[in-house]
Amino acid sequence: MKNIKLKKILETLLYNYLLLPTLVGVIGIGLAFGTLAFDRMIQFEPSWLYASGPKAARSLLSTIASSIVSIAATTFSVIVVLLNLTSSQFGPRLVINFMRDTSNKVVLGTFIATFLHCLLVLRAVQEKPSVFVPHISITVGILLAITSVVMLIYFVQHAAKSIQSWEIIQNTSSDLDSSINTLLSRKFGQGRAASRGVEEIPSDKEASPILATGGGYIQGVDDEALVKIASSFDILVRVKHRPGNYIVEGDELARISPGKLANNQLTRQINDALILGKQRSAIQDVEFSVNRLVEIAIRAISPSINDPFTALQCINKLTAGLCRLAESEIPSPYRYDNNNKLRLIRNQATFAELTDSAFDPIRQYGRSDAMVAIGLLEAIATVAQRTRHQRQRAVLLDHAQAIERDSREVAFDQRDRKKIEEGYQTAVKVLEQ
Repeated sequence: MKNIKLKKILETLLYNYLLLPTLVGVIGIGLAFGTLAFDRMIQFEPSWLYASGPKAARSLLSTIASSIVSIAATTFSVIVVLLNLTSSQFGPRLVINFMRDTSNKVVLGTFIATFLHCLLVLRAVQEKPSVFVPHISITVGILLAITSVVMLIYFVQHAAKSIQSWEIIQNTSSDLDSSINTLLSRKFGQGRAASRGVEEIPSDKEASPILATGGGYIQGVDDEALVKIASSFDILVRVKHRPGNYIVEGDELARISPGKLANNQLTRQINDALILGKQRSAIQDVEFSVNRLVEIAIRAISPSINDPFTALQCINKLTAGLCRLAESEIPSPYRYDNNNKLRLIRNQATFAELTDSAFDPIRQYGRSDAMVAIGLLEAIATVAQRTRHQRQRAVLLDHAQAIERDSREVAFDQRDRKKIEEGYQTAVKVLEQ
């Protein structure tokens, strides 16, 4: 649970637009106090430092501070526009890509640090009763101003790059890869289920439900914690939901066997082993990452946007993810303790469910687009080459047949229909190998 909670905390901090700019701003404050203390301590004016009177120093610092505030306000406005553009064109669930963008936060933080540094140094400049011009502090302020200009140029380039469809798709695809890595690395209890029979699983007659004490989306499930709980109470826990599911307080969260051992302490511990949140998270939810790519594809092929090339990019990224799942062994839903006794049965996404989530919505919304149909058939043929089981090929064949049936109901040009038929025959040929 510690690892899952740590990931959740890091994810929350990553999406926070207050933390990093604040930290950089604090660095600016510390830099101001540090350089001022150094100025008071050394009391000399090297030729390479800023050297002028207090009035000129005040004017310079005031100019830098006021300019940086204006730039920071403009930058913040641009970020808000980017968030709005992303939400409207690619979908509200893609906004988190910008919320976690560290570069934008560092740029804002640099502006804040420069402003605070100049403001604090400005108040230290004195004409009476004794003249004090903090040359080192002012020089550092000038360097920060130059840095801010460089960061502004970088921000313009980065902002222009970040709103391009291929960049958004790549970032979303990286989330899918990370979710798949988390799923495939979950080796806890792996390999033991093959040698066990289903007769060791008690019937539902002996089980009692464990109700949810809160509501929200399941963002993470800690297998090891649940196995430890089950071992300490000598029970079997069957989790009814998986990451991504929404539960309401009082819903059945799990079932335990034997049911007579259910109590308030056990209910609390099992609830604590699941992380709930206001929205879905990609930490353990592979389907959520798939849905985000699908959402981009569906919006791209909508009549208002009509951009099938972006949809094809999404299909390619989904194909890569499904290929990894097809050629890998998804961890068993059965979890065993150190004594090789079954303690936990997980509810987790299967290859068939993830394939349905990836292909069905795009096929349904893009059934009148020949490019999308051909792209989906090519994707099926590519994934088919990586399959390891007949049941996987059966799932892919079902999708290929659905695409072919839809194509017969749409008045495609003869040339387009021929390409779709060729794509379908290619997919079927690969699936039958």
